[in-house]
Amino acid sequence: MESLERVIAEHPFFAGLEPYYTDLLTGCASNVRFDAGTYIFKEGEEANEFYLIRAGKVALEIFAPQRKPIMLATVGEGEILGWSWLLPPYQRRFHGHAVVPVRAIALDGKCLRTKCEQNHDLGYEMLKRFAGIMEQRLEATLFQLLDVYAVGR
Repeated sequence: MESLERVIAEHPFFAGLEPYYTDLLTGCASNVRFDAGTYIFKEGEEANEFYLIRAGKVALEIFAPQRKPIMLATVGEGEILGWSWLLPPYQRRFHGHAVVPVRAIALDGKCLRTKCEQNHDLGYEMLKRFAGIMEQRLEATLFQLLDVYAVGR
C-alpha cells in the first residue's frame, strides 16, 4: 500500500516540491473514491477541498435554465480538481461529476489555508501552482469558445 506522503510527492502537480512541504500537505490529506455518476461538488457549495486525481475522469459542468448540463472540461489522472478553496468566498463555480469511477486524494482546504497562513513560503508555492492551472484552464475555455462561436460557420 502506498503512503499518502508518497502519492502526494509523486503527483505531477507537486513535482519538485520540497519534502518539508509534502509533510505539511499530508496532514491535510485523505484517500477518497467516487462512483461513476456521482456529483463530487455542485456550483454554489462551500469549497473546502481540492483533489489530486489518481484514476478516473471528472467532468466540469455548468447548468443553464432549460438546457442540458454544458461540459466545460474534463479532468483525469495526474491532474487536480478544484481551486475555489484557495480564494474567497470559497464557493464552487461549477459542478464536478465523476464520469467513470474516480480515485483521488482529497486535501482539506481549511487545513491548507491555515498552514499557508502560518508558512507563507508554502502559501506562495501553492498559489504559483494553482495560478498555472487556472491559466491553462482559462486558455482551454477560450479555445473552446472560439471553436463554438467561430465566424463563418
